[in-house]
Amino acid sequence: MQEKLTAIFQKSPYGYIGYIEELPGANTQGETIEEARTNLSEAVHLILDANHNNLQ
Repeated sequence: MQEKLTAIFQKSPYGYIGYIEELPGANTQGETIEEARTNLSEAVHLILDANHNNLQ
């Protein structure tokens, strides 16, 4: 099953912050928007994997 998630990125004085609206705890930062996107993708995968493992 695939679900679409909404990623929000905002410029900050130190780079970019990003978070997923539908997934509490999925947030990150990066010096560039590309780094923030990569970090957010990793955070989402880690959270979803942890949630999946907790269901088993």
